Amino acid sequence: MKEGTLLKQTPLTGWHRQHGAKMMEFGGYDMPVEYTGIIQEHEAVRTQVGMFDVSHMAEFLVEGAGAAEFLDKLVTNLPSHLTVGQALYTPMCYPHGGTVDDLLIYRKSPDHFMMVVNAGNYAKDWEWVTQHAASFTNVRVVDISQQTALIAVQGPQALERLAPLTTIPLGDISYYHAVFDQKVAGLPAHISRTGYTGEDGLELYVDAEHALALWERLAELGIPPIGLGARDTLRLEARLPLYGHELTEDISPLEAGVGMFVKWEGHSDFIGKDALAAQKAKGLQRKVVGLELNGGIARSGYLVFTAEHELAGYVTSGSYSPTLKKPIALALLDSSYATIGQEFLVEVRHRKVQAKSVKTPFYRRPPR
Repeated sequence: MKEGTLLKQTPLTGWHRQHGAKMMEFGGYDMPVEYTGIIQEHEAVRTQVGMFDVSHMAEFLVEGAGAAEFLDKLVTNLPSHLTVGQALYTPMCYPHGGTVDDLLIYRKSPDHFMMVVNAGNYAKDWEWVTQHAASFTNVRVVDISQQTALIAVQGPQALERLAPLTTIPLGDISYYHAVFDQKVAGLPAHISRTGYTGEDGLELYVDAEHALALWERLAELGIPPIGLGARDTLRLEARLPLYGHELTEDISPLEAGVGMFVKWEGHSDFIGKDALAAQKAKGLQRKVVGLELNGGIARSGYLVFTAEHELAGYVTSGSYSPTLKKPIALALLDSSYATIGQEFLVEVRHRKVQAKSVKTPFYRRPPR
């Protein structure tokens, strides 16, 4: 973000400021990082419920008889295999195998899809999508980001707390599915069940003009607002990637550990397929690995060394884990060092802190 550039606002930015949120720039938006404290907010979502303003995310509609074929070419997963009402997570790659973005795709009808992309990638994603759609005469792409708001309600009590606001049996919405054109608190909404916290929960897509009314209705139910700080610690514990950290233009989905969302069978071709296939055949030279630290908190970009002080890679994301009560991190390491139990040294503020590689996710929600 260039100095002097005005930050964009969500329909809820005024509410956040009025209610004492600590604000920061994220993806070009003025966003709340915390309200009462990251640890308290994190624990609320892990044990009860919380709501997130994620209206900075961008939404594109992809419509027409060729929509499924187009999306299959555009991303590494297989949108054409979705049933109506189903969603999928997928990387979107450059020809060299690096990642343009990671995103969600919903199938609203046989020829009607919705893409949800990261706010910080909005401009380049829109250019990328429209550039490739131009060769499909039977596809239309529409940017609905400005008129769409998104509120995520996450936590083990999410469905129970939302139930009074809708006649839809929320428990009937399967994981990675959605119901469209419903009512929540009397307002038109799409309801999905995906999540970015490691907990159960729902996402409410509403017209931007209705976002504040819905947010305030949720607040009246006692659902606390949660900032980006806790969103980051929650997703890190669940080992969910963040674009710009675990996935970048130079880090492929295979290296990031989301290769299960690269579908080789049933795909005649997708952008980046040849490069990813070559990377797989050669064997990955780098992998994103989970670390536990002893004596310091790692941040993105911190260097990771072997116990013999050889450079092994660097941290992509790191934080104190409120659930595990210890520092954790994800790091992109040379594959020769990417074994569970390997000991490392992480350079934290000019000193080297002991760490070891561990199995991920760091946290998995218990059966309830």
